[in-house]
Amino acid sequence: MLSKKIRNFLLFGVIAALFLAVGYWNISPERFLDKPVVQVDESIIDNFATNTHTVQFLPDGKVQYVLASDKVERLKASEVSLLTNPDLNLYRGTELPWHVTSLRGEVNPDGTQIELIDSVRVARTDAQNRDTIITSSRMTVFPQQQYAQTEQDVRIDGAGGVSTGKGMKAYLKESRIHLLSNVRGQYEAR
Repeated sequence: MLSKKIRNFLLFGVIAALFLAVGYWNISPERFLDKPVVQVDESIIDNFATNTHTVQFLPDGKVQYVLASDKVERLKASEVSLLTNPDLNLYRGTELPWHVTSLRGEVNPDGTQIELIDSVRVARTDAQNRDTIITSSRMTVFPQQQYAQTEQDVRIDGAGGVSTGKGMKAYLKESRIHLLSNVRGQYEAR
């Protein structure tokens, strides 16, 4: 009978040791330590191209816009494309485009929005050979909607005078421009 008690004690001891070993293996102290959060480097470029040239057509086959850039770099994390010296011609299906340039630009992943940064210039010569030039430090262009906007200071040279203001909405298809605040104008008397 004593041997049966020892045998049961040993059997339960082995089972208890086995449970302790499995428990320690599954619940090790390392599992409770804080794991470092992996930081994603937002500036990693996964591809680039130089001297790019993109043409977008309207459904009727006419040119909607032509975008050229000295260099395009695509950020891996956000899929935003960085442009160096972007040069955009918005034709709107006509022969007289709006010519948009800046020092830098950023295109969103689906290509519907271009953020122009530093020395932004939007120019057009109409059918009567009159120039309109819009300058700002930053501007967002929506090529498919033929629309541009900014909250920065804007200067418009054209129509025999100069207009300045803070903020702008430009409906390029209709050649209609709205300055939002602090509007000033200086015009030549004819």
